[in-house]
Amino acid sequence: MEKHADQQFLELLIKSMVNSPEDVEITRKIDERGVLLSLKVNARDMGQIIGRRGETANSIRSLLRIVGMKNNARVNLKIEEPEGGVVRKFTEEFPEKTEL
Repeated sequence: MEKHADQQFLELLIKSMVNSPEDVEITRKIDERGVLLSLKVNARDMGQIIGRRGETANSIRSLLRIVGMKNNARVNLKIEEPEGGVVRKFTEEFPEKTEL
C-alpha cells in the first residue's frame, strides 16, 4: 500500500520521538472533513506524544496542517488511547470523579 506524504511525515516524526518505534501504527482515511490520520503508539510512549498540557500533540497537529496545505488537503490527527491507558484506568478506578 502506498503511503502519502502526510502519513510518511507523521511516521518519521513519531518513530523518531518514541522508545518503541516498532509499535507505531498510522492509518489514513478520507472523510467529509478531509484526511484523518489515526495514530497508535505503545502505552509507555503516550507521554512523549502528548507532552506537557498537550503542547507536543498540538505542535504535531500544526506541522500536519502545514504538510496538508502544501498538498491541498486538510489533515487531522486522532491519537488513539492504547489498551490499559492511564485515562481508562483512572475512569475505571474513580468513576465518580469523571462524571460531568
